[in-house]
Amino acid sequence: MTEPPAEALLFDVPPPPTPVERLLHLADQYTQHNDILDLHQRATAPSGPDTHADSALRLAAETQSAIKAIQGERLYESVELTETVMRLQQLAFLATASADLRAGTARGLTALAPEAAVSCAVALAAETRRRRWASAPDADHRLTAAQREALAEIARGHVVAGSSLGREFTRSREPKVLLSTLRALEAKGLVERTANSALAAFVGGPPQDRVRLTSEGWLCS
Repeated sequence: MTEPPAEALLFDVPPPPTPVERLLHLADQYTQHNDILDLHQRATAPSGPDTHADSALRLAAETQSAIKAIQGERLYESVELTETVMRLQQLAFLATASADLRAGTARGLTALAPEAAVSCAVALAAETRRRRWASAPDADHRLTAAQREALAEIARGHVVAGSSLGREFTRSREPKVLLSTLRALEAKGLVERTANSALAAFVGGPPQDRVRLTSEGWLCS
C-alpha cells in the first residue's frame, strides 16, 4: 500500500480548539473534578488533601492555558475582555488554593467554577464577534429552543441522569431538561453520559450519571 507523501499529512492535523471551545472544555473539567470531590465526601473512609490535589493543580494550569489562548487572539482591550480574564485568573487561584484543603472545604472553592467558565465563554464569544465585526452565528435549525437551553445547562454541569424502579429520569435546575430532550441530543451525538460519576440523588442511593457535552456539542453551545 502506497504511503501518502509527508506533506499531505499536514492537512490531516485537526485545528487547535478556539479559546471559546477551551473554556467549554474547562467547564466540563471543573464539573468532573467537583463530582469526584462529592463522591469522596460520601465515601466511608475520609479523604485527605492529597486525594484531589493533583486534579486541582491540573485545573489551575488548564485555566492559565485558557488565559494565554485568549491573550494570543490579540483582541483590543475592553472592559468585558479584561473582566473575563480576571474571572479566569480568580478560578486559577481558587483551584490552586483548593489543592491544600480537605475535600469538603476544597469543594466550596470550585463549586461555581463550571458556571463561571461558561459565562466567560459566552462573554468571549460575544466580544470576539463584536471586535471582528462578525454577526452572530445562525441558529442551528437542527435544534429546538429547548435543546439549545439544555446544551447550556449541561455545559454548566447542571444535568444528571439516573434510573429508579426500571424508569429513567433526569435531574437539573431551571429550565428543566426533560428526558426526551436528553435522548434527542444523544441521538444527534451532542451529549453523552458518564456512568456513576455524579452524586446520588439521596443518601445511600446509587451514583447518578453526569451528562456532558461531546466535542460536537461544544460547537453547538
